[in-house]
Amino acid sequence: MKICSACRKEIEIETKIGRRDVCPMCHADLHSCLNCAFHKVSAPKQCIEPVAEMVRDKNKGNFCDYFLFAELGPSRPADAEAEKARKALNDLFKK
Repeated sequence: MKICSACRKEIEIETKIGRRDVCPMCHADLHSCLNCAFHKVSAPKQCIEPVAEMVRDKNKGNFCDYFLFAELGPSRPADAEAEKARKALNDLFKK
């Protein structure tokens, strides 16, 4: 399942994602690091592809030749963990 990293909606795309392709729901760039299977926040350059060039703006369309749209569930495990931590922190400081 392909999920847009911006709006978190499922996208049905059967062709190769091009640099100018956008999400049909929110119009965010699809050929971006945040939608890529090689994107990992804890990796150097936030990419596990060792020869990929560094991309500064991870949510904008780019020219990376290694782009592979990530097949994800409704949320990435790291996003789920971050959301749980954020909720715990908010609960801690609620009055």
